[in-house]
Order: sequence, then structure tokens, then C-alpha cells
Amino acid sequence: MGPPPPSPPQASGDGATSNPTTSGPTTTTTTTTTTSPSPDKPPPAAPPFPPTNRDDNNNHQKSLKAKKKEKPRPWGMASTFKALVSSAKKLAIGDSGSKAALDELFPAVTPEIDGDDCDHDCASCSVSYPKNFKIDEDDELYGFVKGWSTHVLVATGKTDWVRDVADEKGSVMQAIAAQKGPSNGRLMLSASNIPTPHHTSSYSEPTTVLLLPAFVVVENVTPATVPTLIEGLINKAPTNASPLVPVSLPRELEAPLPEASPAAIRELTTRPSPHRALILLCSQKTRDARCGQSAPLLRKELQRHLAPLGLYRDLDDERPGGVGIYFISHVGGHKYSANMMVYRRRDAFGVDGVERAKVGDEKVVLVKNQEEEGEDVGAAQCIWLARVRPEDCEGIVKFTVLQGKVVKPARQLRGGFDRGKGVMSW
Repeated sequence: MGPPPPSPPQASGDGATSNPTTSGPTTTTTTTTTTSPSPDKPPPAAPPFPPTNRDDNNNHQKSLKAKKKEKPRPWGMASTFKALVSSAKKLAIGDSGSKAALDELFPAVTPEIDGDDCDHDCASCSVSYPKNFKIDEDDELYGFVKGWSTHVLVATGKTDWVRDVADEKGSVMQAIAAQKGPSNGRLMLSASNIPTPHHTSSYSEPTTVLLLPAFVVVENVTPATVPTLIEGLINKAPTNASPLVPVSLPRELEAPLPEASPAAIRELTTRPSPHRALILLCSQKTRDARCGQSAPLLRKELQRHLAPLGLYRDLDDERPGGVGIYFISHVGGHKYSANMMVYRRRDAFGVDGVERAKVGDEKVVLVKNQEEEGEDVGAAQCIWLARVRPEDCEGIVKFTVLQGKVVKPARQLRGGFDRGKGVMSW
């Protein structure tokens, strides 16, 4: 009995014709066929299989391997991801779309005006962060802080607090958080290491509050007088968007407490802050250990540069014309530690317009420029920086604190406001 007759050839999807396997060697031939389109039947779809022609199959496999070896373009993917993150952040903070551009809010230092070394790190810096101090260096910073209208610093005499300061039982922070927000916009609430009047960290005694941008100190504040603080002072205080006009707040304000309350705690009193500028450093290690590590080191380095100028003020020093440095609770963005907020009075030291490249540092004479009584307009600016390191402190004192400029805007500027120009970062 002879071998069975060979089966008819079968067509492959790419026009190749192949014989099935027989007892002899497999052969493959290529034919070209022309098929007239049928009006009743649509043309057959190409099968999802790779070609059966050996050469074509080899080429197909090489193509697949090449695609596997192709690496995604990291720049394009990173840019797309960052754009998505930025859009999400803007949505979360309610970006109005009218914020000032990075180069419009505060002037950046330039060698032509500020000298060739204006953007150099301090070469004599004697302190440094721990080796394991790692932060986010990739995110875009500018314009992603949530806008605020007023800022209250509550004196606690402490440098660390429970995770949410609104949960500090019996505190003024807890009382403020429990109230309806002020009528003039969002209030930023911070606990601070400002000493309490009785030099105790107990919340059973009246304390002091610093109201910004008004630069007004409010004394004799208790949880019971918080409604009066908000309604009688914060609601009437200038905001970050207010024009630079004299602050007009009552010097005394009686809280409507029960008659049985001691007279000594019924009356809130106010006075101007004696400082020309304030530097606020987040120190809350219960939120992030890096904040607890960075704040003391930065204060030490800031003091080193402020003291020779006669501007450093410790916590109990209220001589007029200086710079106060306070530790505050979490302000957000601890992955960009250290966060620093610089509140400045208008032309705080009389050198905002000085061109150091022309006159030289040694000829920059600080003018206290004390405003006459009744002309106190509060803070003109708040410059919010992040990713601050000890070696940045010399430039921050020299240009940011003294002149309202930013040394490294692209890397460090998170936001802020300038009431004189009527601009802000949100």
C-alpha cells in the first residue's frame, strides 16, 4: 500500500503557501494570488498570527526583540507625570489662574546688581544636616501653597506639639480651630515657641498671640476670649491682599465673659510687634523628624549672620528694629524641609533698592527706617522658602531678609505675597 496522496496546499495570511509535514522534508513556496473582491463578502481580516515564511518569521521575531529592548523616554514620561501632579495640586489648592509668575512676585538676585557672588553658598558655614537628611529635590515648588489671608502665631513656649495642634487640649489653638473661620478669608494657625507671659507651657494661663500680616501682638488671650479675638481683631485686621495702609485695631477690647470671670482675663490688649522682620521655621518633629533637626541648626546659622549686623533678637529681646526667629508648627510640605517663612515690613531696613554690585557690601548701611507712630502698615511681604540648608543662610540674611530678594527662586521659592505690588502666589 503506497503513501497517501498529499493534501492540497493551505494559504497563509500573508499570501505564503506551505505544505503540511510529510515523511519527507518540509518545503515552503511563495505564490502571489489575485482575488476579485466579492460584493457579498467583506475581505478577510488579517489573522493575528506571525507569518509562516521562515525569513519573514525571523524578521518578525527580531522586530519583537527590538521593541522589547526599546526603553521609554524618561524625560517625556517624567514631564507628563509632573504635569499631571501639578494639575492635581492646582485643583486641590483652588488655583485661581491669576497668580503672579515666578519672576513677578519677588526679584531674584543678579550678578549685575547684587555682585558676582550673590548666588554662592556660604563658604564658612560651620553646621550641616545629618547625612541621612534626604528631601524631595524634583518637585516643582512655586505656586502650590494654599492661599491664606491672616496668620496667627500662638505663644506656647514649646518647640514641638501633638501631630495636629488643634488637638492640644485646653489650648488657644484648639479654641480657634473650633470656631467658625474669620470673615476676611482663610486663617493660617500656628503654635509657636514664643514665650508665654508666665513662662510656662501650661494652657491654664493666658497667653500671647502674634497676628500677621498686621504685626500686632495680642495679649491676655485664653480659650474663652477666642471669639472676641476673631470677631474684634482678626476680622478687622489687614490681610495679605490688603493695601499698605496704617493698621487700625483697638488697643483694648473687653470680652463678654460671665461676671464671675476674673476681670484680669476679660480684656484683650494689643501692641505693635517691635521687629522689622520675622523668620519662621517649622520645628515640629511629631510631623517629620527633619523639621525637628533642621530648625535649631538653621537658627544657629541665621544668628551667626544677623548678630554682627546688630539685628539678631532672641525670644525675650524686644528691642525695636531687629529680626525675630520663631519655631512654629507644621505648615505643610515637610518633604521639602526646611520650610522658612520670612515676613518683612515695607523696606524693612532701608536697603531694598541698594545695588551691592556698585557700592560694595561694606558700604551697605542699614537704616532702621522706623515708621512714625500711627503709620505702621504691618508686613508688606511674606517670602516662603523651602529646601533651605545651613549654607543658604548667609544669602537669605543678606538678600531675602534685608532686601526682599530671592537667591534661588527655581529651587526654593514656594510662594508668598507682596502687598505693595498687590501680587501673590495663588
